[in-house]
Amino acid sequence: MARIVDNSRMTLSSYWDIFCRVIDNHGDLGVSWRLARQLADRGIPVRLWLDDPSALRWMAPGGHPGVQVQNWTPSFNWSQMVPGQVLVETFGCEVPEAYVELFVSPLGASQRAWINLEYLSAQSYVERSHGLPSPVLTGAGQGLTKYFFYPGFTARTGGLLREPDLMARQARFSRDTWLSRLGIEITPGERLVSLFCYEPDRLPQVLAQLASEPSHLLVTAGRAASWVRSCPTPKGLKVSFLPYLQQDDFDHLLWSCDLNFVRGEDSLVRALWAARPFVWQIYPQQDNAHHAKLTAFLDWMDAPESLRDLHRIWNALDEGPLPALDLTAWGKATQRACRRLLEQTDLTTQLLEFVNRITK
Repeated sequence: MARIVDNSRMTLSSYWDIFCRVIDNHGDLGVSWRLARQLADRGIPVRLWLDDPSALRWMAPGGHPGVQVQNWTPSFNWSQMVPGQVLVETFGCEVPEAYVELFVSPLGASQRAWINLEYLSAQSYVERSHGLPSPVLTGAGQGLTKYFFYPGFTARTGGLLREPDLMARQARFSRDTWLSRLGIEITPGERLVSLFCYEPDRLPQVLAQLASEPSHLLVTAGRAASWVRSCPTPKGLKVSFLPYLQQDDFDHLLWSCDLNFVRGEDSLVRALWAARPFVWQIYPQQDNAHHAKLTAFLDWMDAPESLRDLHRIWNALDEGPLPALDLTAWGKATQRACRRLLEQTDLTTQLLEFVNRITK
């Protein structure tokens, strides 16, 4: 674990400070933890500031060398803190003014960078906004400049988080070994389906559709499990409830299944890397802004019409009967999308290159 540089000898520490507010769905934390891990793997010490680090007990029970988790509380004493060279503000979480005051004050601070890591979208504004400066006009940071860094699906965005060895690990993965470790037995010929969702109204219909053929549903802990337990299980559908999974094991779940239902941002990206058929439940917004966001993603993916129909029904954009599960066509679409993404530079590499440019 890297140590904090003494305040009396340096004006900036070598750390990257990543700030994240944890919401109940843990997607923001999932992205922030992946970024922190990947930076640390490249030799960059990271302080990950969380207002609620409790989910890391199951998401990352062993921690990670080079990542120092800090519990960000209203009563935290910032007076002895040496600010990091790079400040990453994730998803508009609003960094505490007391920290910003420290970040403003060091001598030689031209080497610092303030990054606003934004949400993932396939909408056209992402390419226009990625990398733009945003002068800070008020508050403790007045006079500094934030830079917008947008993840995305095209070459004119910041890309997606991807570990350098991800595809090699997937190629070596043994589904039977992993499932056996969880005590899950698979009957030959049955369809294996993972479920990671919020509370979709159409879940009973989807469960009934899955039961029309031999299927085994693997349900993630938390909201998905609670929702499944509240719905009647159709005859013929086998259901297994999983424990909370750490990040690497969530990848293993996606790699094991013939169809994956995922939700939010982090699991969408992992479903793309898994290159298996998937259905995405986008995080719903009160103004229905998620409708356009979902459509933009399906357009980028060039999703087959049946997959578009299922997404729109699953996300409560449309009514109507569920389309047939065409896993062959859906799998080919995901594989094409994965190949396109693998041709792009990953987010961590792009972020490092971007910070190097703006701090020269």
